[in-house]
Amino acid sequence: MATIEILGVPHAYELTAPTSCPHTLVFIHGWLNSRGYWQPLISRLSATFQCLSYDLRGFGESQPNGKTDITREGTSFYLSSNDGSDFVDPFDSLYTPAAYARDLAILLEQLHITSAWLVGHSLGGTIALWEAAQNPDRVQGVICVNAGGGIYLKEAFEQFRSAGQRFLQIRPRWLWQLPLIDLLFSRVSVARPLERHWARQRVIDFVVANPEAALGTLLDSTTEEEINRLPQLVSQLKQPVYFLAGTEDKVMEPKYVRHLASFHQLFQYCGDNVIEIPNCGHLAMLEQPDVVAAHIVSIVAVQTQVEGDSEKVDEETAVESGREKDKEKIFIPNKNAE
Repeated sequence: MATIEILGVPHAYELTAPTSCPHTLVFIHGWLNSRGYWQPLISRLSATFQCLSYDLRGFGESQPNGKTDITREGTSFYLSSNDGSDFVDPFDSLYTPAAYARDLAILLEQLHITSAWLVGHSLGGTIALWEAAQNPDRVQGVICVNAGGGIYLKEAFEQFRSAGQRFLQIRPRWLWQLPLIDLLFSRVSVARPLERHWARQRVIDFVVANPEAALGTLLDSTTEEEINRLPQLVSQLKQPVYFLAGTEDKVMEPKYVRHLASFHQLFQYCGDNVIEIPNCGHLAMLEQPDVVAAHIVSIVAVQTQVEGDSEKVDEETAVESGREKDKEKIFIPNKNAE
């Protein structure tokens, strides 16, 4: 593990060795999680891709050391509005997905990562979408895992926010030491029980999450404005965006994944950018790491081939254009020939 300071907060990260692939896979974890959940995928992918995983501000080992120095200096992002309503700056809070995407942009800059594919889980998927919008030259594509939404259901979200706040209030430090507590966490939000060491990690991450960050991300990522902004954000992305959904995911059901995916140009008419994983809940990277890794390899390979074909066409067009110009130089009519 290494650390790097981003806007006054030390961020823990792990970066594997470079490979022949020009793109780095950047893994972004979800709410109350940490970078370790990506390790099963990274162990399968690091021979092919350089892989970066890190802890979001306030989670895992990226804990603030006092007051956080977050400013909006140097930040610009414009999202057009179709309804004429006043635009509310998504950077006003420290804990919006847009603010976390700003952290990621700084991390990529400091690590000199110039070409990245973002892989985001749940809330991390939303952060990845924001980062793709803010940093289009650096981000080549996005793969959302168990992430979707874009439909604000007032009663459901109010219940979710209320339940989440109560959940966060019951987090004594000694909780992870309770006998059999890991058995409970091994069954939450998954189709099949996780191995107990992953369940213990879930308990630890739940307990150590910074209180302000845990509550802030819960509230700021589930406002009506934030939810309704997502479809517009996705529709404006030029990079390829894919969505992996668990068929048994009760937190982010496939129908909500497909809804958000439908706003991207790759969706077409039948959901070409949505891949459903059978017998999988909300933690696909732990439940089905072989399947998820295979899909990531396939997606990036296909899109890299598309990019290569496009560059080849552009090169051939340029060559042909040059030949035509040469012809124009050679075949100049001689007005005095007669």
